[in-house]
Amino acid sequence: MNKLKWLLLLLLPVAATAQRNQWADILNTRYTVQDTADITGTFFADMGAWHAYALPEDQYTTGFTGPLLMDMKGEWLSSCIARLRLYENGQALPLLQVDTATHYYPGMLQKTSQAGELQVVLQLIFSGAREAVLQTTIINNGSRPRTLQLQWEGVPALQRAVVHTDANNIRIGISGTAHQFDIHYLSTWNITSTNHGYQATKTMELPANGRVKEIQTQCYYLDPSEIPVHYTLPDTTLVFLHNAARWNDYLKKLFQRMPFTVSDTMRSRLAVKSMITLLTNWRSPAGKLLHGGLFPSISYQGFYGFWSWDSWKQAAGLSYFDTALAQNNIRALFDYQERTGMIPDCIYADSSENNHRDTKPPLAAWAVWEVFQASKDTAFLRSMYAPLCRYHAWWYTHRDHDGNGLCEYGSTDGTRIAAAWESGMDNAVRFDKAVMLQNNPGAWSLDQESVDLNSYLFKEKMILAQIALALQQPKAAQEWRLQAAALRLKINKAFYDTATGYYYDRKLHGELIRVKGAEGWIPLWSGVASETKMKAIALTLKDTAVFNTFVPLPVLDATEPAFDPQNGYWRGPVWIDQFYFAVAGLQAYGAKPLAAKLTARLWQNAAGMQGNGPLYENYHPQTGKGLNAPNFSWTAAHVLMLLATEQ
Repeated sequence: MNKLKWLLLLLLPVAATAQRNQWADILNTRYTVQDTADITGTFFADMGAWHAYALPEDQYTTGFTGPLLMDMKGEWLSSCIARLRLYENGQALPLLQVDTATHYYPGMLQKTSQAGELQVVLQLIFSGAREAVLQTTIINNGSRPRTLQLQWEGVPALQRAVVHTDANNIRIGISGTAHQFDIHYLSTWNITSTNHGYQATKTMELPANGRVKEIQTQCYYLDPSEIPVHYTLPDTTLVFLHNAARWNDYLKKLFQRMPFTVSDTMRSRLAVKSMITLLTNWRSPAGKLLHGGLFPSISYQGFYGFWSWDSWKQAAGLSYFDTALAQNNIRALFDYQERTGMIPDCIYADSSENNHRDTKPPLAAWAVWEVFQASKDTAFLRSMYAPLCRYHAWWYTHRDHDGNGLCEYGSTDGTRIAAAWESGMDNAVRFDKAVMLQNNPGAWSLDQESVDLNSYLFKEKMILAQIALALQQPKAAQEWRLQAAALRLKINKAFYDTATGYYYDRKLHGELIRVKGAEGWIPLWSGVASETKMKAIALTLKDTAVFNTFVPLPVLDATEPAFDPQNGYWRGPVWIDQFYFAVAGLQAYGAKPLAAKLTARLWQNAAGMQGNGPLYENYHPQTGKGLNAPNFSWTAAHVLMLLATEQ
């Protein structure tokens, strides 16, 4: 069976379930470049590519916005690097967008324009990690043949861009870097340089009621070693079929994991939006990033790297539809595991920027187990077990100041700010009065033991026991369970306050830090709390003055003087990862009605959960406004988890 027939057969099973053409414009990708450094918008990227596009807001632009070029930051190369103009008898034909046929589909941008009986359909997909394909179909709906002059043109907006042309290609270099952006054509064009840009022209005979297709590729290379010596254009028929099959397969796998069907419009659209958000933030190996992974957000300067805490959550979300990418997102961070066992906070294509001053909370084993549950890939599980054990042990050798089996957040350089970063809750109120204590060379702790950290470590011990059993190591599993049982006793003794019915951090050998925050409900998610303690915590979560706000579960008690949801970052907004930990914990203890009520209010009141707006980094608990980075990966990942477990 040839490849074309195989791809056509692959498309058949999903026809009765979910196909990508059902999900047009889940996100609004219409964008106009005003500033080459302004990337606050929603864009289209796929296959781990480091360049992205958008639909133009201008109805007269016959082309796509972009590309956005990515490395350590995002920069727009052009407002439209390939704009098509049509001429007939020397006169320009005014092409006007057809709104009903201009869409962002999962995995494809499509823009349709019309001039009388002529129609132009542009379709852009990615065919690889460095290559996008732009297919142009020109249709003559009239009864007479037409002789048309076609002209592609593009002018970089990025001042550092330098355009070179030859008989077959357009090459754009970026001064001060080794990056290169190339345009290749399948057919022959007359290519010339213009003032700072290029033109590619040809004459075409278009028969009555006929159509022609033109193909170009747009390739972005971050390293000269990636540039092929002899470039060959792909078989575009196969490329477009493969693209549709791949995206339909994502959708099929996604809905197989969801407890609802595509007939539930709100939930199905939200699930697809979350999936698209994750795949848009996917970056392939480049520079010193040895495996593919996800940016926290393509739409926010400063988030163009892989963070460890984010990666664990992203991998759990990716496991619903792409377990291979989920595995790689985990491996990308473990590529940089230190000999001590520590995983760095974040890594970049330029490894000189990697942050080894701190790590992030221990959710790696949970991520590995979530991916294994979806993939059943025992080889992956086996490859991760020893590194996970080393990382787990590191916490007790480098972050347990008094050796009592309860750990603290800290840093490798003794700085207070890096220690707060290590918690993941950078400026949380509970750390306001914390000071640093040295444990050993290169290891410092805050002078407080954290309930969330130790609850995560409890959960990790339980998961490591499950992994050991799956790998047929029953003795190791029993040892992990014994350690977990001992830690549960310590957590409940050290951090729970009977008077207020809540968990808090504690100063070393001192008093509880009685600030109610998200850390206090992590014992529900980890399974540390007793039934009685769960009921007490649930009462606090139900309290409309404390956590049961318009969008529920802000990370800080709304009655706290320091509560600042608009500007506070970890001092008031709703973070969807922490929301999930609370809801999943309530569900695990049987408090399903409360979990359902809280989730319903999230869907109803948080920006982007309905409509075509983006998913945000966090949310204002009193207004529902999306805050900080749009198109945020771990929000998308945890939305999928919430949808999958909703009861």
